[in-house]
Amino acid sequence: METRATLRKSVGGEQTSTAAVMRRLWPYLKPIVWVMVLAVAAMGLSAATDAGIPALLKPLLDHGFGANASDHARWYVPLAVIGLAIVRGVSQYASQYLLSYVSNRILLQLRLDMFQRMIHTSASFFQRETASTIINAIVFEVNQILSVLTSVMVTLVRDSLSVVFLLGYLFYLNWRLTLIVALILPGIGWLVSKISRRLRRLGREQQTLTNELSYIVEETVAGYKVVKVHNGESYEMGRFAAMSQRLRGYAMRMTVAGGLAQPLTQILASFALAIVITVAVVQSAHNQTTVGGFVAFVTSMLLVISPLKHLIDVNQPLQRGMTAAELIFGLIDEPLEPAGGTRRLQHARGEIEFSNVTFTYGSPDRLTLDHVSFTAAPGEMIALAGPSGSGKTTLVNLLPRFFAPTGGRILVDGVPIDEYDIHDLRGQIAMVSQDVVLFNDTVAANVAYGGTPDRARVQAALAAANLWDTILAMPEGMDTLVGGNGMRLSGGQRQRLAIARAIYKDAPILILDEATSALDSESERHVQAALETLMKGRTTLVIAHRLSTIERADRILVMEAGRIVEQGSHEALLQHNGLYAHLHRIQYQQQAA
Repeated sequence: METRATLRKSVGGEQTSTAAVMRRLWPYLKPIVWVMVLAVAAMGLSAATDAGIPALLKPLLDHGFGANASDHARWYVPLAVIGLAIVRGVSQYASQYLLSYVSNRILLQLRLDMFQRMIHTSASFFQRETASTIINAIVFEVNQILSVLTSVMVTLVRDSLSVVFLLGYLFYLNWRLTLIVALILPGIGWLVSKISRRLRRLGREQQTLTNELSYIVEETVAGYKVVKVHNGESYEMGRFAAMSQRLRGYAMRMTVAGGLAQPLTQILASFALAIVITVAVVQSAHNQTTVGGFVAFVTSMLLVISPLKHLIDVNQPLQRGMTAAELIFGLIDEPLEPAGGTRRLQHARGEIEFSNVTFTYGSPDRLTLDHVSFTAAPGEMIALAGPSGSGKTTLVNLLPRFFAPTGGRILVDGVPIDEYDIHDLRGQIAMVSQDVVLFNDTVAANVAYGGTPDRARVQAALAAANLWDTILAMPEGMDTLVGGNGMRLSGGQRQRLAIARAIYKDAPILILDEATSALDSESERHVQAALETLMKGRTTLVIAHRLSTIERADRILVMEAGRIVEQGSHEALLQHNGLYAHLHRIQYQQQAA
C-alpha cells in the first residue's frame, strides 16, 4: 500500500538525530531555559543522594557494630538516612514539576506552530495529505515529543548523573575494582547503537502503518452510509483487521529489539560482578579492604546497574520520539502559501481577465486548463458549462489563488492577482461550492464566519437565502448549533446556509459552484431570486450542470478538455447547435422523461 505519511522529512536536511531534534527544540526552550536549569539541578541533587546510601553503609558496618562500636556511627547514620530521604523526595518532586512545566510549554507552542503552518500552507498540501495524517501529527505525534522531554529527559539526566556519582564513589573506594566495572560500559554502548538503528527503522514503519490505520477509520466514518447500504461492514472490518495485524507485528518486533538490551546488559553486569567479588575476596585476604568497604562497593555497584538499565530502556521511547519529530518538524517546515504582492485592494470593481491561462496538476503533457482567455466586466454574470472534467472548477479555483496558473495571467481590475496581498484579494470574493462546509458552531457564527456576527445582517442574509423561517422555528434560533458539518440540517438547508454566508460577505466577486445542486424546485426558485438580487452590481462566475439555472447569464462559456470551445448567450448557443445545445437536449429529455 502506498504510504500517505509524506509529511516526514529530515530535520536540518540530515537524518534525524537526538542532537538535531534538540537544535530544533532550542528556540522553544530558550525563553524558559532557567526553568530547565533548575530542573536539572534538582535531578542532580536527587542523583547525588544515590551515592549517599552506600557511603553511609561503610561507617555503619565498620564502626556501628560490635564491642568497639562508635556511638557517633549508631546515631548519626539513621538521622542521615532520614535526611537523605527528605532531600531525595523534595528534589524528585521539584524536578518532575519543573520538567512538566517546560514540556507542556513546548508542547503548546509546537501545536500552535503546527496548526498555524497548516492553515497557512497551500491548497496542494491538503490534496496531498489526508486528514488522518495531519490530525495524527498535530494531536497525537506531538505527545511523543512530550514523552521525550519528560520521562526520557528525566532518565537521561538523573540516571546519567546517578551513574557518574556512583562511579565516582566506587573509584574513591577501590579504583582497581572500579576499572573492572568500567570494562562493561563500551560493550553496553556498542549494544545500544546496534539496537537503536533497528528501533528507528521499525519506528518509522510503525508510524506509517498508524497513519494508514487512521485513514481507514476516517474513510469508514465519512462513508458510513455507503458502507451500510452496500453491506460493506465485513469488507471494512477485514481492511481494519489486516492493518491492525500488521501494526501489531511491527509493535512486537520493536518489543523484541528493545527488550534484548536489558537482559544482555544484566548478563554483562553479572560477569563484572562475579569478577569483582573474586578480586575483593583476594584483597580481603591481604587486608586491602574491610567488610564495610566491600559491602559499600557491592551496594554501589548494584545501584549503578539500575540507572544503567533505565538508560538502556529509554532507547526505545527515545527512538519513537525521534520518528515523531520527523513528522512534526516536517509539518512545521511545510512551505507557506505565497503571500502575493504588497498592493492593497480595499474594494474591487470586479473586472476579471483570464489571459492565455494554462494549468496542470502534475504532468505537463496533461493540461487541465489549456490557454483559456476571457474577460468579465464588473457586474457581469458569466456561466461555465460543459461535461464533468472539463476544467470548470479548476478555473474558478485559480481566481482566489488556491493554485497558481502554470502559464498566462489572471487580472482583477487590470492588475495581476499575484501583485495583490492574498488576504485583500480573497476579501473581495465570496464562494459557494457544491461541497458545503459548515462548522460545529451556531447558525450565526457560520453565516458570519471569520468575524463577529452582526445579528441584523445575519438575519437579512438568512431571509435572502430563504432560510430565516426555518431558523426561527429552531429552539435557539440563530444561536442553534448546526453540528459537525451541519449534520443537524437537511441537505437543502445546508446549501442555503452556505449561500447565506456568501450573501453576508457582500463581496464584489461571487463564485457559485453548483450552488443550487441540493435544492428542491421550490427552494431553488426562492434562492435563485435571492441570488439574482445579490448578483446585481457584482461580477459572478457560475458553474452549473443544471443548465436551466444559467439561462439568464450574460454570457455562457462552454468548456471541453480544458478549453473554451463555445461562448455566447443561451439563445445564441442553442442556435449554434454545438456542444451546449447537445448538453441542453440531453437534460431536457431527462427532465421530460
